[in-house]
Amino acid sequence: MVISKHGIVLGATVVALSTVAVTGTGFHLSQSQAFFQESPKELVDEVWQIINYQYVDTSFNNLDWQQVRQEYLGKSYTGKDDAYEAIREMLEKLEDPYTRFMDPGEFKDMQIDTSGELTGVGIQIAKDEETDRLIVISPIEDTPAFSAGILAKDIITKIDGVDTKGMDTKDAVKLIRGKPGTRVTLTIDREGRNRDYEIVRARIKIHPVKASIKDTSIGDVGYIRLTQFSAQASKEMRDAIKDLEGQNVEGYVLDLRSNPGGLLYASIDIARMWLKEGAIVSTVDRGGERERKFANNNSLTDKPLVVLVDGGSASASEILSGALQDNDRATLVGTQTFGKGLVQSVRSLGDGSGLAVTIAKYLTPSGRDINKEGIPPDIVIELSDEQRKVLQGDRTLIGTPDDPQFIKAVEILSGEVRASRDSSAHLMNK
Repeated sequence: MVISKHGIVLGATVVALSTVAVTGTGFHLSQSQAFFQESPKELVDEVWQIINYQYVDTSFNNLDWQQVRQEYLGKSYTGKDDAYEAIREMLEKLEDPYTRFMDPGEFKDMQIDTSGELTGVGIQIAKDEETDRLIVISPIEDTPAFSAGILAKDIITKIDGVDTKGMDTKDAVKLIRGKPGTRVTLTIDREGRNRDYEIVRARIKIHPVKASIKDTSIGDVGYIRLTQFSAQASKEMRDAIKDLEGQNVEGYVLDLRSNPGGLLYASIDIARMWLKEGAIVSTVDRGGERERKFANNNSLTDKPLVVLVDGGSASASEILSGALQDNDRATLVGTQTFGKGLVQSVRSLGDGSGLAVTIAKYLTPSGRDINKEGIPPDIVIELSDEQRKVLQGDRTLIGTPDDPQFIKAVEILSGEVRASRDSSAHLMNK
């Protein structure tokens, strides 16, 4: 998930099973509140109008969108629940699981700020179109779901015994969300095998950046693990790089594994810390390219960099890793990223409900559309189920000699550092 300062969401609308942290600025207040109190039909039309003027697909999934308006405005609505049902039915015609309506309660949950404090089990989900099931985009590190062993790409087949076949993400949230200290059981299908995970809900405060120095054969290496692109991420990343530069590290390993995304501006800010020049990301809407972001010659280091990614690296993680890869700034190691590259605008409606509408997609600097495809690493290193279980069972092993992907990253970094040293020595001897 990626969210901008202006209410723009890049990537799939995924639901943190707790709440989705979004910025409050940029939510456009509707003018229909007074009308809605008199006629729920006004809310239906407001949603139709937003889709009509903003939706990325001008064919509206090959629908006669004007005819859809006539159909739904021709109906009678006895109250807001009727209107909500009609809106959801209308949006389903687009066959876009990420364009969705949220009732006031759901929207309020989504509007919590990105302070990095979450309440729930700590996973992000989306609808798997092929199976009609709920798929885990990523467990958030240091949360109950992560500790329980939930993995990216897991399929949630049951929630407290309730079958999830055909279940909307909003309904899943209602079942999974609850007070801290209470329990919820998720039945997970992982590669054809089903298992129950009993998870205790909690309130979690997350510091997204964890940095340390690793002693390697080439000397000290800076290891930075970024778990979420929250509001604190840019500052914490800047502080970490400056501190490690002050300790004269030889190079860096940036770990984006299982990072589900977050704030768009955080991903751009962090990309600029590593890139001196070049494009970072562009967005394309129904009218063509809308905006492109560039580095601004304010990078903090030019030392060799290796980035770790996996199937849980989504959206903002893909913006950052794609920018670094396309600009030849870093070598990517691990496995294919998740592949979420849609752009959404989140709007407040007249009665306190909300609408997320897909308005664009994002492209990497080279023009790659990674939605549903993901970003392939330069060096593929798969982890076995046993290796994943070991690392999730003891998080202190991540970024250590017991972490095969980290070891490969250090190996590649060592080669780049030695090559840089040899080049410098050759120039000095001329």
